[in-house]
Amino acid sequence: MTSTPSDPGTGRPPVVDRATWEAAREALLVREKAHTHEGDAIAAARRALPMVECDAGAEVVGPEGPVPFLSLFQGRDELIVYKHMWADGAAHRDQCDGCTNVAWNHPDSVYLNARGVSYAVVTTGEWDEVAAFRAFMGYTEPWYSVRGLEEPIGGEMSTHSVFLRDGDRAFLTYSTTGRGNEYANANFGLLDLTPYGRGEQWEDKPAGWPEGRESFWYWRTDAAGKPSTGADSRPTPQWKRPGVSE
Repeated sequence: MTSTPSDPGTGRPPVVDRATWEAAREALLVREKAHTHEGDAIAAARRALPMVECDAGAEVVGPEGPVPFLSLFQGRDELIVYKHMWADGAAHRDQCDGCTNVAWNHPDSVYLNARGVSYAVVTTGEWDEVAAFRAFMGYTEPWYSVRGLEEPIGGEMSTHSVFLRDGDRAFLTYSTTGRGNEYANANFGLLDLTPYGRGEQWEDKPAGWPEGRESFWYWRTDAAGKPSTGADSRPTPQWKRPGVSE
């Protein structure tokens, strides 16, 4: 075995020969497989949860005006809804960073639809404001206003909720928020593969690694692409929208 320790101040893994690397990789793979199998078991328990009936006829507002919640299924039996937070009257740049992170990273539901699952975004904003924001962001997934509706169709935002249809009835089967929303963002999984991870303070890391910053520090940036929460910042993907320069 050959090993060249890194300078403690550089924050880099030690350099080893290929055989040593492969042995360490195989040891980690055992843990990764156990993690995958535990995730499979949790998913099975999630599928076995009981469900609660909701008002399938509750009116939500979309591009065609008020429609019953049942229409969001688009004739399919399963529906995933993301509840996007909303700030009434706010400029596009001042809408929720975290919800933008979720919505931007789910641009298309073609695979969900092929599997028989529909997807929609709901929020509490007035429809005219919501429609303008959706157009500005270039979103193509269905959006609806659930203003004034209570759980489980309205209520708490920044949440993924899952529904099952049985004829003209609808049932809530699952709901999650916080880090449970990470399912919708492959970037988290990709960052977790890198030596420096998400670059956030809470992560466990070897001595000498960059300390990291507050959670979500790169979700807003300025015109130069630098992370910022200043008055001139925006949710990061908005800088890609046509006509945005400041």
